[in-house]
Amino acid sequence: MSIPNDDKIVASDTPVYAISIAAQLAGLHPQTLRQYDRVGLVSAHRVAGRNRLYSARDVQRLRYVSQLSAEGLSIEGIKRVIELEEQVLALREQLDEFHRERTSRALVVWQPRYRNPGQ
Repeated sequence: MSIPNDDKIVASDTPVYAISIAAQLAGLHPQTLRQYDRVGLVSAHRVAGRNRLYSARDVQRLRYVSQLSAEGLSIEGIKRVIELEEQVLALREQLDEFHRERTSRALVVWQPRYRNPGQ
């Protein structure tokens, strides 16, 4: 069985990968995944009691956590980076919603009146 390339992994939230496969896809040891789960960096989906399953999105996050770790960040540093990135994403979503709402209101306020050229 070959490991899919990055471009073949779809960002999905469906948990399908056993810990051994997820570890292989992320280039990590299964024990590292267990540690990341314990400290809350990447939470596995639990099925049938104890079995951990990971989604493609989880595998992407594992790779990102691994990259940050390789760059010298501690577990707490990685948590903080991810927390800040999630806050930025939430703020961007709020800003997008604000812009959509403002545009919608502007369209409601601006209603040009068409005049008959003969008037």
